[in-house]
Amino acid sequence: MIPGALLPCLLFAAHINDLWYAIPLILVVSVVYSATRHELAGPIVSGATRMAAWICAFMLVGFVLLFTLSAML
Repeated sequence: MIPGALLPCLLFAAHINDLWYAIPLILVVSVVYSATRHELAGPIVSGATRMAAWICAFMLVGFVLLFTLSAML
């Protein structure tokens, strides 16, 4: 029998391959958004890096909130 706290972890691990699609999506969105704001390569790269970090942090916070909520149910 699987304990209740372990079940969400197993469900997350079962769909871990779906998360690989987020990496190119985050990179493309951050580079395109930064390229619309700047013309030189330096500011584009730094802006894209900063925006990718913000997107990853937002996704991580959302995951933690949803994981915590599902563990309480």
